[in-house]
Amino acid sequence: MNETITEPPRGSDKNNRATHDLQNAPTEPTSRMDTHEAAQADVPRSIIEMKNLSSWYGSFQALNSISLNVRKNKITAFIGPSGCGKSTLLRWVNRMNDTIPTARATGSLHLGDLDLLGSGTDVVDLRRRVGIVFQKPNPFPKSIFDNVAFGPRLHMKLRRSELVDLVEWSLRKAAVWDEVKDRLNAPALGLSGGQQQRLCIARTIAVGPQVLLMDEPCSALDPGSTLAIEELMNELRDQYTIVIVTHNMQQASRCSDETAFFFEGSLIEMNDTKSIFTNPNSQKTEDYISGRFG
Repeated sequence: MNETITEPPRGSDKNNRATHDLQNAPTEPTSRMDTHEAAQADVPRSIIEMKNLSSWYGSFQALNSISLNVRKNKITAFIGPSGCGKSTLLRWVNRMNDTIPTARATGSLHLGDLDLLGSGTDVVDLRRRVGIVFQKPNPFPKSIFDNVAFGPRLHMKLRRSELVDLVEWSLRKAAVWDEVKDRLNAPALGLSGGQQQRLCIARTIAVGPQVLLMDEPCSALDPGSTLAIEELMNELRDQYTIVIVTHNMQQASRCSDETAFFFEGSLIEMNDTKSIFTNPNSQKTEDYISGRFG
């Protein structure tokens, strides 16, 4: 097995899209670009855009006219007290709310040119492009290898050797390869909580998503495992756009580039993380991050 895999292996199928999103890093400005154009090229473009997004569960309004953009290859933190709409918003981005009969949404929500709320949107393909890692690790009751191979087997046409290489690549990117390489056929449920969460991240990135959604990914982990996940997020930001929901103010300040503060279903403010934590525009934001409520 190749011990120095640095890029996701490509399948033989010409329609295999599992790695195309990882190859779209911005190129350097050419010498013919003027100073303004070069400066514009250095500004990360938005990958998720929402405008006046409102959401209900039955008669209860969970989100109230949310407008924000998530920039490509950045880590964006959603913070706020329990019940403020953070996880609801995350679940609309990859249509997890479709499983709730009373859930509905209005407004605009796009991933690039894709209308995420459109009735014709291919939800299976969307969830390949927008992966999600939940609060509690949820590995399948399968082997470590089969957990990571599950998505590629479903979405891609790979030879056995290509699948083996892709599993290794994913486990390496998730910083868990060295801990599991000698027991790939062992049950994934036998791993520790932190290892299971990194395995779930490996399973998610194996199908080549553009965006990783993380809903309280460290809340059930010990401090050592939490640090490992935070370090992993920092390493993955070059290839993926990451949105993390967290109640941990220290984690948000350590890990994210931008932070959005929500309260009672509304977006109070969004800014670069340093500004949010040192000079927020809203007194309500300052009260929350300083621990006066929440």
